Amino acid sequence: MGYRRFVDRDGITWEVHDPSDAEWELEPVSDPGQGPVRVQAPGYQKDPFDLSAEELQRLLDGVRRGGPPPPASRRSPFRD
Repeated sequence: MGYRRFVDRDGITWEVHDPSDAEWELEPVSDPGQGPVRVQAPGYQKDPFDLSAEELQRLLDGVRRGGPPPPASRRSPFRD
C-alpha cells in the first residue's frame, strides 16, 4: 500500500500513515530535522487519500497548536 503525501503551507512534504482508524501518523519527508507527529483521525473519513491537502493541513495545525482539531460537528440521530 502506498502512503498519502501532501505539501504543507511551509513547503514541507509529509507522508500520512494510518496505523489505526483512530490515529494517523504524519512523517516529514523533506525535512529530516522534524520528527513524526500523531494526529487524531477525523471521524468523517477513514482513508487519508480521500482528504484534501487543506484538510490534512488542518490536522497538522491542530497538533502544532497543542491540541487535537475540533471534531466534525454531526448531530447523531440517536441522541436526544
